Amino acid sequence: MTIALRAPHLVGALIPVDNAPVDAVLKGDFYKYLEGMQEIQNAEVKRQAQADEILSKYENVRNTILSRKLERKALPVRQFLLTNLVKKSQSDVLVMRVPIKTLASSLAKLGDFPFKNPHEACYKGPTLFVRGTRSHYVADDVLPAVGQFFPRFVVTDIDCGHWVISEQPEAFRQGMTGTKTPLLYLCLPTLAVVTFVKDLDKD
Repeated sequence: MTIALRAPHLVGALIPVDNAPVDAVLKGDFYKYLEGMQEIQNAEVKRQAQADEILSKYENVRNTILSRKLERKALPVRQFLLTNLVKKSQSDVLVMRVPIKTLASSLAKLGDFPFKNPHEACYKGPTLFVRGTRSHYVADDVLPAVGQFFPRFVVTDIDCGHWVISEQPEAFRQGMTGTKTPLLYLCLPTLAVVTFVKDLDKD
């Protein structure tokens, strides 16, 4: 969203996923997962399964039928976060691609949005806001602000929390291609990215 507002001529179309152009308070699970990622880093794990076992300890899951349902929902989130793991150079140890210190120092401001006045910046390209219905980040009361910054926006809802693509990948794909949100509206040639940037060489 920030790139589209700062340099709209570079962005052909935009799909923000469960994010809105307003300041937002991050939920506590961000901080819990960060603690888990720090423990993974300290443990010098060599397999992703080891990292997942550590990260799962930071979720409030109990051994009940209800918790098993929560576990099925939490697993895709952990798998998404663990894509940040890469092998350390000349070693089998897995390390975080983005350093934990960088994430920790940035987390407090991660929910901030740099633009406050829609009269100073506006993106008039086609914009599809995908939101999780069990997430609070794109509530109905922020839609007027969405419309001021992105006047050609449409919204599609998916039954999930904040981690839309990880929790409901097929529903996300259907949201991109379904009859209620046709790709013809967005003029998008592909689905695999969130923001579509024009070839700089052609400018």
